[in-house]
Amino acid sequence: MRTSQDLRQALRRIDGRGYKAYKGLQGEYSFPRYRLSIDHVQGDPFAAPSRFSARIATADSGLPPRYAATRSGRIAAGDFLARRFAHQAALQVRGSRGTGGSGRIEIECGGQQVLERNSVLLTPESLEVRFKVGLPAAGRRVLARQAEEMLFEELPLILAGVLLFENLPAADLRRQVETHEDQQALRRQLAERGLVAFVADGAVLPRRSGVDDRPLAGDDAVPFASPPQLRCRLERPHAGPLEGMGLPAGVHLILGGGFHGKSTLLRALERGVYEHLPGDGREWVLTDRNACKIRAEDGRSIQGVDISAFIDNLPLGRDTRAFSTPNASGSTSQAANIVEALEMGARLLLIDEDTSASNFLVRDARMQRLISKSQEPITPLVDRVRELLERHGASTILVTGGSGDYFDAADRVIQMAAYRPREMTGRVAELIREHPSGRLPEAPLPFGELPRRKPLASSFDARRGKRAVKIDARGCHTIFYGRETIDLALVEQLIDRGQTRATGLAIHLLAREFFPRGGSLADGLKWLDEQLDRNGLDVLSPFKVGNLARPRPFEVGAAINRMRALRVGATAG
Repeated sequence: MRTSQDLRQALRRIDGRGYKAYKGLQGEYSFPRYRLSIDHVQGDPFAAPSRFSARIATADSGLPPRYAATRSGRIAAGDFLARRFAHQAALQVRGSRGTGGSGRIEIECGGQQVLERNSVLLTPESLEVRFKVGLPAAGRRVLARQAEEMLFEELPLILAGVLLFENLPAADLRRQVETHEDQQALRRQLAERGLVAFVADGAVLPRRSGVDDRPLAGDDAVPFASPPQLRCRLERPHAGPLEGMGLPAGVHLILGGGFHGKSTLLRALERGVYEHLPGDGREWVLTDRNACKIRAEDGRSIQGVDISAFIDNLPLGRDTRAFSTPNASGSTSQAANIVEALEMGARLLLIDEDTSASNFLVRDARMQRLISKSQEPITPLVDRVRELLERHGASTILVTGGSGDYFDAADRVIQMAAYRPREMTGRVAELIREHPSGRLPEAPLPFGELPRRKPLASSFDARRGKRAVKIDARGCHTIFYGRETIDLALVEQLIDRGQTRATGLAIHLLAREFFPRGGSLADGLKWLDEQLDRNGLDVLSPFKVGNLARPRPFEVGAAINRMRALRVGATAG
């Protein structure tokens, strides 16, 4: 193996040469306390930065063995170390020097959520950190002295603050790991108690802005306080007992006037499928992992989805049992989103009136009298929401401020008033008796079994130009898959660009290894989850990368369902 001195001498030899001279540096080098690997060198200073990694034996790092002993500990500690790397880089790196991205040292570390990533890999045997380095150049000429400064002065200081336990803020690391373990324990108790969501007393739900996901600070942040009727007590192994609002399986309405916190509560529940950082304010907001946000999505592609439970009897006799369209309306897209979520195993649907098609949610009594059911192909959700629970085991949390017709279907009604929840189920029962809605149920037939669609492997062509496989992501909500652009802007529980990259690669893995067998989408997503559990995120990429974060199966399925090239074969019941 080459040494650090070999790297220093090689840098000095290539000073001033063309940028391709950096390619000769690829390989592994031994430094005094770690091994540095140059895994891939960028083609020029304007390309994506070069991929580096550093590895140390876990025992040599001094990390307590307990952090690497469990999956939860590895994820939480890895997340902490990635953020620590980013912090140290901000302190130590002088910044841009040369042209393009020259002089940068970066790592993927995410926002307020704690996700499984491959930027830091911790095992009982080793600790590996994967990061990017913008190797410096003037135009396309190597600036070796600046590169030497980065790799022999700045980088060792960064790595010393990450790889060596003696230099870490041990109390902060312990807090993050224990918070993560407590969140995992609370999730287990949700399942044991039949709860679909929990919001702790004192939680800070609002965020600073639409582009800043940190908790709102100051007097404007009203701490959450559970209604007494819904308060329950859960146990945390590290931090002790915790009280808050527990929502059991069922149909729940969140009501209130505008700007009183309805949507803020729902958004917190959307993100409650993920663990959060200590001090985030939402770290004790836990939602069933199998929760899906459902909304209208005008213009999306739909392929072979049975939406007949919601939309049937279309003009010209068009069949909706295997409905396809390249340009869905609000109501058809929302119907497809529900059916697709159920097909993938959703156990909780999160719906906001503000982002829904109004004609999909309800038809009131007056409209029923004006337009007969024989002339209306839509069976609104209000007539199916109980069936979703009773026939398919899917609870619903619906935010509404404009329709009382859901009162008859609800198990719990919560009013948000000045950001504080009030339990209103008893009062709503009185209103139902005093003021019957007058509307008639409109479901012509029961909500039947869900078909299991089988994506055809030929749908997934990853070729672009001369490249046999071209898969990339732009930001958090766009995937380039071959010649197709997958728009995920309205898939609201996809929260990290690393998840988006991983989703594109996961589709390709399914297209290569699972869908050619003729398996269903639902079974394919289960298979994918097993592969990720067994082999980690590296199973997705043929190259050593550190920019992936684990997506949920629901978001991978959502991306597949939105591919305009998707075609599905015969469905199985």
